Amino acid sequence: MPESHNNLWAPWRMQYIRSLDQEAADQGCFLCRYHDAPDQDEANHVLWRTPHSLVVMNRFPYTNGHLLIAPASHKPDLAALDDAELLDMTQAIRDGVSVLEQTIRAQGFNIGYNLGRCAGAGLPGHLHAHIVPRWSGDTNFMAIIGDARVIPDSLDALAAELINTAKQVGLRP
Repeated sequence: MPESHNNLWAPWRMQYIRSLDQEAADQGCFLCRYHDAPDQDEANHVLWRTPHSLVVMNRFPYTNGHLLIAPASHKPDLAALDDAELLDMTQAIRDGVSVLEQTIRAQGFNIGYNLGRCAGAGLPGHLHAHIVPRWSGDTNFMAIIGDARVIPDSLDALAAELINTAKQVGLRP
């Protein structure tokens, strides 16, 4: 049995969690606001919309190209989705992976849901999936030891590239 237990700290996550609490108190659900304002898609980094979902760039990305896939309707978990919504989200996840592969040459992906605040959900009332692109050798301790994450591209520049690819493959008009 080891004599000591090591803790790895990620202090930037609390700033993110608190910002969502404050945003929710001030303005409600940001995904619902994005859904209701298609004229603001560029400013909100909404890459494309499907009949039942939004594909959005994460404003607090773990890596370059971190996407959120959310149902258009404000629903808290998978059980609340009807079959059409669930299928649409799954197809949007598939398409998000494809666009990231083509645009930024991601070599792998972490894809998942944080269900409930204790599981890391910063917005537990509106279900969303994360697509986190990965590359060989990208895992390091820069974020923990240096209190910094390396995001090599701006959200605006990458959004333009992803939107262009989405148009090329028919996901956007």
